[in-house]
Amino acid sequence: MHVDEKTILDLLNNSGLVNKTDVAMAQKKAKETNQSIGSVLISDGKLTEKDWNSMQAVSLGIPFVSLKGEKIDPAVLSMIPEPIARNNNIIAYKKSKTGLEVAMLDVDNLSVIDFIKKKVGLKILPRMTSSDSIKEALTQYKKTLEADFEDIIKKESASIKPLSEGGTGEEKSEKELKELAEDLPIVKIVDTLISHAILQGASDVHIEPGETSLIVRYRIDGILHDAMVLPKDTASGIVARIKVLSNLKLDEKRLPQDGRFKITNDEGNVSFRVSTLPTYFGEKTVIRILRENSKGFSLETLGFHGEALERIHEGMKQRSGMLLCAGPTGSGKTTTLYTMLDILNTPDVNISTVEDPIEYQMARVNQTQTKAEIGLTFANGLRTLLRQDPDIIMVGEIRDGETASLAVNASLTGHLVLSTIHTNSAAGAIPRMIDMGVEPFLIVSTVKNVIAQRLVRVLDVTKEKYFLSEAEKKTLGDVIDLDRMLDVLKKEKVVAQNATWEEIPFYKPVPSEESESGYKGRLGIHEVMRITPTLKEMILKGSSGDEIEKRAKEEGMMTMLEDGIFLAVQGRTSTEEVLRVVSE
Repeated sequence: MHVDEKTILDLLNNSGLVNKTDVAMAQKKAKETNQSIGSVLISDGKLTEKDWNSMQAVSLGIPFVSLKGEKIDPAVLSMIPEPIARNNNIIAYKKSKTGLEVAMLDVDNLSVIDFIKKKVGLKILPRMTSSDSIKEALTQYKKTLEADFEDIIKKESASIKPLSEGGTGEEKSEKELKELAEDLPIVKIVDTLISHAILQGASDVHIEPGETSLIVRYRIDGILHDAMVLPKDTASGIVARIKVLSNLKLDEKRLPQDGRFKITNDEGNVSFRVSTLPTYFGEKTVIRILRENSKGFSLETLGFHGEALERIHEGMKQRSGMLLCAGPTGSGKTTTLYTMLDILNTPDVNISTVEDPIEYQMARVNQTQTKAEIGLTFANGLRTLLRQDPDIIMVGEIRDGETASLAVNASLTGHLVLSTIHTNSAAGAIPRMIDMGVEPFLIVSTVKNVIAQRLVRVLDVTKEKYFLSEAEKKTLGDVIDLDRMLDVLKKEKVVAQNATWEEIPFYKPVPSEESESGYKGRLGIHEVMRITPTLKEMILKGSSGDEIEKRAKEEGMMTMLEDGIFLAVQGRTSTEEVLRVVSE
């Protein structure tokens, strides 16, 4: 089924939706850019996607359908697995005596049509639709799966056989716990919890015992949400099952434990980092989800831009010195370090790391996991790494004076050292290192850049445009220098050179079926402080973090707050989200 060019041109010229001059210009541009005439007309705003797809359908002699507002039978929808439906923009929406009706964007995709035909054993009846229609229909997979999960958990929870318990119910033997962990209802519940979390895009799963129930919460885009409430009877079995998967001691409930496991699904390999903690009502379990096969990051996709990006690239070109990444737990520091390592990972260098834990496995990188219980600490691991002839060293975290001293000495002896440190700002990393016992003269000799960061939620496509009121402008002016910010926006060509704050659009989140919060995904906001000669003098004189930050701003450093407003002006996040994250 191929769209005849003459037929489609006649339809366009006679449709009344676009004038003949625009059609002729689009035809010429399409040949020059190797695009379809429809793509050109849509991108130029001369024609809507829906109208274009309708014309294609007419020219091919097939129906055009819209699935907006249509409730698809789950049994029909599931005939095409979600990954195939999403990757190929195809939805099964109606089954009849004549065959299976499928809505798609590309009716020329014969390979996927043939695949589905073989899978379902029915004649496939292609129908043209629009991308908005496909997008809305895809949300029904989520609803269907969520309903399935709820049914599974209710059903399996009811069929769990309670074990004989003494006292508080915490005195089960290892044998009993192992039997409970292998009980089919428990296995199904844990598998369901994990599948649901992956589906929701969660980064963490919290399983929290209460007096009468077990609460499951998911952290999605940095925010914790209640996912489900399970019967208290399921607690021992669920924890035991997770311990079995993570190779942890089943009968150890007095001490915290850490472990990990891995699964393979349609999306590839997914690793899970598990932490258990004794609480008053039982063991709390937190599972960190790490998607190993996710698309590789770049510094640009992480949110770096402009001068900050140039400063990082400049720092990575150094043969020795330290690059520090600062921020609280869960701010994306490790992801930034791994992205930098990925850029630096070439055949002519030896890269070694000491981490706790190893969150992502990297080819050609020698990664070491700390084990404090046997004496393999960051300090001891780093001490050994220096005898392994490394060119680049990554230390997961500088958390004490010994590790800080070793990292500094490593950078002084011809190694490029990357590490993280827990401070709220880039400037705050300097007094923190001094507090750990590192001499100021060693800091100025080694530290090249300090990157501080946070993660903000990204606005979904349903966002709403608005302009700042005088009150909102005043509120914003209380936290940032508006004149300085406007100059930055003009310098990076985000706004027109003659723009004023009254003319710059901002955006608010609008909840949708796909996103109840109006946000989807997260992006970093950063400040990159380069240790310039002026800052070196201030550090040697013992200047405070505030004084150092003030001078760094004068030398061109964009703060995290300013970087957040930069993203807000681009329509990628909201001012409310930026202020929420920076104030935490």
